[in-house]
Amino acid sequence: MKRVLKISVLSFLVLFSCVAIFFVWASSPTLSQKEYAVLITNTYKQDTSNDSIYSIVTYNIGYLSGMTNNTTAEKPKSLFDTNLIKVKSEFLSLNPDIIAFQEIDYAAARSYFIDQQDEIAKLGYNHVAQAVNWDETYVPFPYWPPSIHFGKTVSGQSILSKYPLIQHKRVVLQRVPDAPFYRDALYLERLAQVSTVLLENKEVKIINVHLEAFDKPTRVQQLDNVIKLFNDYRAKYPTILLGDFNSGPSFENASIEKVFALKDVGNAAFDDTSRLNTYHTENPFKRIDYIFYSENSIEYIDGKVLTQFGLASDHLPVEMKFKLK
Repeated sequence: MKRVLKISVLSFLVLFSCVAIFFVWASSPTLSQKEYAVLITNTYKQDTSNDSIYSIVTYNIGYLSGMTNNTTAEKPKSLFDTNLIKVKSEFLSLNPDIIAFQEIDYAAARSYFIDQQDEIAKLGYNHVAQAVNWDETYVPFPYWPPSIHFGKTVSGQSILSKYPLIQHKRVVLQRVPDAPFYRDALYLERLAQVSTVLLENKEVKIINVHLEAFDKPTRVQQLDNVIKLFNDYRAKYPTILLGDFNSGPSFENASIEKVFALKDVGNAAFDDTSRLNTYHTENPFKRIDYIFYSENSIEYIDGKVLTQFGLASDHLPVEMKFKLK
């Protein structure tokens, strides 16, 4: 009996040790903290002939996985290659001055080690702000099949600009408080990425966000912090707040209504009487991606939901054309 008990205890300790070692390995970062928020300067050929009318786009690119994002569907390399070609072709035609991305991969295993940020920057974006929000060697999402969980995942939010970016910071938002420790350790950080772009010798603040998708109370808290950040900046600078808010007017008690209610804040490409939706791309049924701007310092020219990007992501981009007042 003692021998059986001893073997059982020893087996448990071995199993526990193996699980602990695996968890430490799985949750270990591949980058240093100082690499989580960086400004990058390129030397690509670029075109900035805009006649003082600027254009900015927000796009949750879904790491170019199209409608397979967050599903168990097979994701062959050909899917990512095709979607990258499509996205680059559309941006080449559109020629925006600034692009803000969410869910963009930086040479991650799940997207076949292509640096999506740099591939798009080659279109002529020599000023890049990179904010990493997911840095893992094991990502158990989606939950099946387990074979896709292994491999470096470095992903985040990026701002690509044809004009100088002179400041950049990464603001980490609240995490889901009651999430299991293992989910919390392996889940992405929700960010507000704040960059300063120089336009006409003026500092223009860009706040790029990707808010919590699965826990509404946390998303509400995150948005409250983002609104405070937005209000602080727009009191002094022309300010654009954009990204994937994971909240839409069709939601019950939608948190995004707090931004709609702000005084002297515009909402690009949005008309609640004939709403243009951004998710999902196969059959858009909700609006969760936005571009907001300070009306006292930014003149709105035009805005669109860019349906021509098709199924390259599960989101559609939003574009705004503007002038500075």
